[in-house]
Amino acid sequence: MIKSVKVDASSLKSHIGYRLRVVSNAVSHSFAKALSSSDVTVAEWVVLREMYSENKITSSSNIADITGLTRGAVSKLIDRLFNKGLLSRVESSNDRRYQDIQLTSKALKLVPRLAKIADDNDNKFFSILTEIEKLTLMKTLIKISEYHKLNTNPIE
Repeated sequence: MIKSVKVDASSLKSHIGYRLRVVSNAVSHSFAKALSSSDVTVAEWVVLREMYSENKITSSSNIADITGLTRGAVSKLIDRLFNKGLLSRVESSNDRRYQDIQLTSKALKLVPRLAKIADDNDNKFFSILTEIEKLTLMKTLIKISEYHKLNTNPIE
């Protein structure tokens, strides 16, 4: 009979990554549920919000660049947003293989409402923190993201 030796191993819940994941999952699931009443997914929200900030006619490749999503994922999202009446598409005047994409007036009205949902969701989870704690947490997460070059938008 072989005697096994139990080696000390760190506790699952002692890891910062574990705690981040618990909070991130809860925040993300709550946000996705809140967005569903507007018939918009988190991924669609990311595209709409980034396009809203750009506030110009753009291309699917530019959307991929600013969101960090693949061109294939962006193409599918653009199709869904177009079918929902939130994007308009026109053949590019420079190259007929490409399309110019723009938010519709419906989207321009919707994005601020969705941003309010995002703000409310953040408040639901982080209002227990003081302003200094929120700022410290944000700076810490940005520092980690920048150090590890984590520049894609989470969409799930």
